Amino acid sequence: MCKIYNTIGSLKAIKLYLEENNIHEFKSLREVVNFQSSYSVYRQQLISHHKDLIKQEKNMLMVELKSLETAIEIRRQQTEQILTDEINSLKEQLNISKRNPSINFFQKLREFFKQRNYKRKIEHKEQKFKFTVNKSIFDLIEDYQAKSNRYQFITSKVDEAVKESASNSLSELERKKTVIDQLNSFIYGALGEQKVVKTLKKLSDEYFLINDFTVSFSPAIYNKQENDYIKSVQIDHILVAPSGVFLIETKNWSEKSLENLSLRSPVQQIRRTNFVLFMLLNNRIGDYHLHLDSHHWGEKKIPIRNLIVLTNIKPKEEFQYVKVLTLNELLGYINYFEPIFSLSETQRIADFILRVNE
Repeated sequence: MCKIYNTIGSLKAIKLYLEENNIHEFKSLREVVNFQSSYSVYRQQLISHHKDLIKQEKNMLMVELKSLETAIEIRRQQTEQILTDEINSLKEQLNISKRNPSINFFQKLREFFKQRNYKRKIEHKEQKFKFTVNKSIFDLIEDYQAKSNRYQFITSKVDEAVKESASNSLSELERKKTVIDQLNSFIYGALGEQKVVKTLKKLSDEYFLINDFTVSFSPAIYNKQENDYIKSVQIDHILVAPSGVFLIETKNWSEKSLENLSLRSPVQQIRRTNFVLFMLLNNRIGDYHLHLDSHHWGEKKIPIRNLIVLTNIKPKEEFQYVKVLTLNELLGYINYFEPIFSLSETQRIADFILRVNE
């Protein structure tokens, strides 16, 4: 099986964008695609879930309201009993005081004030009786009223209650859908690149696939022939084979996309990468040095072939500098070329490109 290095570029971009938007639950591209295609199902499931929650809440409120009614009545009776006992106790003390009149003037005066105090307390408790009882059950009444209002609302306006309950969850679901929809071009690209990787994976272990090759230069490299200053290049895949190096740019385009004038041609991109890789492999730039096994005729050439793989449909035209293939044609084209490098040389070329990529 072909040895594979690095994550495909579109997947990296998708993962980074999702993390920047605080979306972490997707573990694979398949999960992202499934979310997009099943969005309406997830939305309906979410609404159904909140309908169940409202139904559960309604049943719970019925139980709680009955429990509160009982609690209110018990506390009312208890408070009334306590107040009644307190009033009766004061009345009893007043009667005792009246039944034992004092002869001494000072004792009479003291009993007078004591009896007046009893009467005042009795009068105060009797006047405040209802208020005190109501105060003792106020918190229960308040709780009962709030729960009763909620019960009436979710009974008479079920749809509105469900909408209110699901509001935050639906907003978050919509936010994720919006974020993911903004990644459509990367998703299509990643699906195409995954198909290419899956196809190339079938090659033997003499092949080395490097995904998302990227390298930058400062100062820029000058391509005299194209009058082009190159600061960086990126290519979807580099396949290092016994027959040479294949630069592969993948496009998951439809026929409509092929005809879209606003989509940039990948030919220029792959040509720029070809120039940079040629310069690197031939020790023309940087401190990179690739030493292949010597041949008595001289230094070996490393063929670099430019491929554009279209996973859906390809144009009928042929193009200079690149070979345009469908996915089904890819392996046949690669296997067409005779091997010119040993396994150790192929490994050295792959290691060299990986060092440059790092």
